Amino acid sequence: MMLLLRWVAYWPLWLVQFAGALLGWIVWAASPTYRRRLAANAARAGLTPAQRRAAVAHAGRMSAEVPWLWFRTPDRRLAPYLQWDNEALVEQAIAAGKGLLLLTPHLGAFEFAARGYAERYGHRQPVTVLYRPARQARIAQWQTYSRTAPGMQAAPANLSGVRQMLRALRKGETVGLLPDQVPPEGQGVWAPFFGQSAYTMTLAARLVQQTGCIPLLTWTERLPHGRGFINHYRPFQLPPPEAGEQACAAAVNEAMAWVIGQCPAQYLWGYNRFKQPRRAEPPAGGQSRA
Repeated sequence: MMLLLRWVAYWPLWLVQFAGALLGWIVWAASPTYRRRLAANAARAGLTPAQRRAAVAHAGRMSAEVPWLWFRTPDRRLAPYLQWDNEALVEQAIAAGKGLLLLTPHLGAFEFAARGYAERYGHRQPVTVLYRPARQARIAQWQTYSRTAPGMQAAPANLSGVRQMLRALRKGETVGLLPDQVPPEGQGVWAPFFGQSAYTMTLAARLVQQTGCIPLLTWTERLPHGRGFINHYRPFQLPPPEAGEQACAAAVNEAMAWVIGQCPAQYLWGYNRFKQPRRAEPPAGGQSRA
């Protein structure tokens, strides 16, 4: 398996994405649960039938791009594949020296957001990315290996990882976070997301409030025909702390929904965003789903 994944890392990008699109349709055809979840989530967000079909292929492309990115050697830079939109916001945040929090949903080539940043800015301001370790030990090792690169390190999604991110921000470094990831019980609140209650992490707001860092929205849009990607950046402002966790979580979800709306077919609509974490109290009205 390792040899296969390393081989994929040497394919041309157009071939990786072509194979990924086929993989996406194979998974869709093989899994009724995945089909139902993707259809329900996409309908909730108002996607057209054409956008839903495109989402199936884009999910497969994202999966195929992971080994292409993870197993690249340091000398094979991403720069030829990346364009930059509004990167002046990153320059301003680095110059301010307050720390930078990059927030991106499961959209497009989101694995490229931190790696692209690290390649371009990591020598000036390193980035720490939060990730949830896989249950399989070998895959967890690959995750750690792939997310540790020059100017970039990984933090597991647990208390130790949170402390690691706080230290990084207090040193004036950068942290990358996917705030649409369902947090464990006790680490989130219920907040609206595309019209339904979703258990939403409070971590993003706490990092800003405790460190004074600058939050930015970012997403990596996949260009057609293997032409590469665009890293986009936009400003973001949270409600004041006195507004409370619920208001801050709702603001984060609203921002993520806006980002998703920029290229909705590239969001992972098959992700179980509305599940109820084990032992978490259900939302008012009982709208959560397993």
